[in-house]
Amino acid sequence: MSVRILALVGSLRAGSHNRQLAEAAVKLAPEGADVALYEGLSEIPFYNEDIDVEGGVPAAAAKLREAAAGADALLLFTPEYNGTMPAVLKNAIDWLSRPFGAGAISGKPVVVIGTAFGQYGGVWAHDDARKSVGIAGGRVIEDIKLSIPGSVTRFAETHPADDDEVAAQLTEVITRLAGEPAAA
Repeated sequence: MSVRILALVGSLRAGSHNRQLAEAAVKLAPEGADVALYEGLSEIPFYNEDIDVEGGVPAAAAKLREAAAGADALLLFTPEYNGTMPAVLKNAIDWLSRPFGAGAISGKPVVVIGTAFGQYGGVWAHDDARKSVGIAGGRVIEDIKLSIPGSVTRFAETHPADDDEVAAQLTEVITRLAGEPAAA
């Protein structure tokens, strides 16, 4: 039985290098791991407790929660916008955190990786996403990291799946995440 890993991408841009990195993860997932790229983060309204009520949860938010609940682990891909993670990823984390203490990611292993144009590859955004998802109840695997700098030049003519170094690093990330024990 494969470990089901849900991939969330914090960039909505069609040509996003983080989306390409997530596509590479789907393609390169080793045997025993199944990476599913979630579609639909752009459809989820901003988190609001007034609409997060039984029988009134927006369909897009309910779909995200269902996908996360069915996953064994989560792999978040994020660029860095103004020194932090994009709002779309933070919003997804907020929806997945509720009900507090029993959200869809509660206790599940979560890894945050990504690429950005800057020389540090988005580490501030990755750190902020780790902090947020940890507070939201996910079990952040702190020692699995991948921050790829210079995305605009590095991936200008090469898809991340075709970059041997990135492909090897990404495969290692997925292998390690898939080996994390499930929540008790």
